[in-house]
Amino acid sequence: MVFAHKELFWLLAIIPLLVAWYIFKQVRKQTQVTYSTASFLPKTQSLKPILRHVMFGLQMIAIGLLITAMARPQSSTSSQEVSTKGIDIVLAMDISGSMRAKDFDPNRLEAARGLALDFVEGRKTDRIGLVVFAGEAFTQCPLTTDHSVLKNLFQDIEFGMIEDGTAMGSGLATAVNRLNESKAKSKVVILLTDGVNNSGNIPPLTAAEIAETYGIKVYTIGVGTNGKAPMPVQTITGQTVFRKTDVYIDEGTLTQVAEQTGGKYFRATDNESLKKIYNKIDELEKTEIEVKEYRKRKEEFYPYAAASGILLVLSFLVQHTTLKSIV
Repeated sequence: MVFAHKELFWLLAIIPLLVAWYIFKQVRKQTQVTYSTASFLPKTQSLKPILRHVMFGLQMIAIGLLITAMARPQSSTSSQEVSTKGIDIVLAMDISGSMRAKDFDPNRLEAARGLALDFVEGRKTDRIGLVVFAGEAFTQCPLTTDHSVLKNLFQDIEFGMIEDGTAMGSGLATAVNRLNESKAKSKVVILLTDGVNNSGNIPPLTAAEIAETYGIKVYTIGVGTNGKAPMPVQTITGQTVFRKTDVYIDEGTLTQVAEQTGGKYFRATDNESLKKIYNKIDELEKTEIEVKEYRKRKEEFYPYAAASGILLVLSFLVQHTTLKSIV
């Protein structure tokens, strides 16, 4: 409910003034007569004062309803038509054992997952899917606009889901396969890894050629600090310990994959730089939205005006009939 002339509600201030005037008038009318004895007076109680007060109260309500009607209450219904160029995005994420490295807080995978979820949160009109890879690759979530489902499937990612390794080419090829039949005007893969392709049957550059054929742009992100990082290492007893190990990312291949498909390569060395990379990609791949809003309003002052009129007529009739005859 909205009011076309809500400034008229200031007129309601007249009601307490009228009430104060009415009370003052009643006090002045009261008179006191002193008798030596009141035994000779008839013991009768008149309804006239009570009814007069009730009529005054109805008049005040009527004035309030009339002012509300003058403010023109309206009920509104609206609809929104959204047209978008549409972007389909697949996130291809490395979940190999080296993503446990603690050069990111708390580790590479957790940092990448958290920032990817922030990225998804800002892409409300886009279809987004998720591919994970280690020694092989599979689709964790197909393209969807139901981002709540996507977020839940993101949370289900854990180490050991797939045989260890880094099948970068297979991860990219799987992501491309999810997009090859897409009708979106823009198709994007964001490939995140921290190593070198050492598994799978598809070389990364071959997957890049397939992506180029289907008009799919690939942004690649290399995750890992410069120099050495605390990497997980299995001891003879099977325990996992962290030792400072040289970080090596195949930046040459990642750069070639990105350039061949019209994308860009980024290097993330800590949480903050990774966050900036996601923000940069978000700016580069903006969804263009046109919004048309339709609003229809219906006048709702009739009931208020009718109720006010009824109360005023009732008050007038009572004052000129009943109140004149009651003793």
